[in-house]
Amino acid sequence: MKYLFGPVNSRRLGLSQGIDLIPDKVCNFNCIYCEVGRTARLTCERREDFPTAEIIDEIDAQLADPAAAELDVFTVTASGEPTLHSGIGAVIRHIKQKVAKPVAVLTNGSLLHLAEVRRDLLAADLVIPSLDAAREESYRRINRPAGCIPLEAIVSGLTRFGREFAGEVWLEILLAKGVNDGPEDIDALCRAVAAIAPARVQLNTVVRPPLESFARPLSRSELEAIAGRLPGRVEIIANFARREHHSFRPVDTAEIVEMLRRRPCTDGDVSEALNFEPSLTHAALARLVAEGVVRESEHLGKRYYQAGTTAAAGIFGRQRR
Repeated sequence: MKYLFGPVNSRRLGLSQGIDLIPDKVCNFNCIYCEVGRTARLTCERREDFPTAEIIDEIDAQLADPAAAELDVFTVTASGEPTLHSGIGAVIRHIKQKVAKPVAVLTNGSLLHLAEVRRDLLAADLVIPSLDAAREESYRRINRPAGCIPLEAIVSGLTRFGREFAGEVWLEILLAKGVNDGPEDIDALCRAVAAIAPARVQLNTVVRPPLESFARPLSRSELEAIAGRLPGRVEIIANFARREHHSFRPVDTAEIVEMLRRRPCTDGDVSEALNFEPSLTHAALARLVAEGVVRESEHLGKRYYQAGTTAAAGIFGRQRR
């Protein structure tokens, strides 16, 4: 499928059916830590780059599969910023009309100052926006936004949305060492979090291979110290805690490539997310590397895999199973 991926075992959400509204890297940020890669088109324009009807058709096809009953959540996201897709509200509402499953939205939160974007997301059950900095200088250093998004508008949009939204808001903050983690940055984030009042704050750092080599992670102890200062319920999500599996699915290389096309992963990430047996996952990745479909690299002492150019060209025809 072109827009649906997974389902994957999400560390935050359970068994999640991913929906990629914008498979290309179209975004209004060009974050230094982005694991997807450099933004191909930096824009603030909302439009229907990919037909909403096609996305909904794929969702309906997935819902017709009896396995859909096992899903915990539908997660609306994008390789870029999903709220740039003008059909996001129609997609969320369609899922809610069709199935009694929660819908989560992952967003950078930059467009919530727009009334139409807030309306689009009101039908969701959970919205996970980001706010990596609450000081203008640090915001521009880490997120490198399009010029049409002032930080003040983002914070006010997040605050207003939290008051209008009947579901939960989980605010994610990603910190990069020496970029947005100084004392003034944390003080400003404390004030912003207090105003936004999310149900929880999820503190993250640079774990996967970043876009820029100077984007470096904080240590666990540094994150814990910062978590102790932030108001409300705060959890550190940077470490992926492995879960025990009692049964595994057959390894599907097409699913592996689809996952790696969206983000670099270790073999353990792939095994955990797709519920594949670890040794078979490792063997499949080795074959894909040998075939040139997947490339490997090292980051912070871990081996990561990412889809290569042949995979991007559609070697598997973007089909699942």
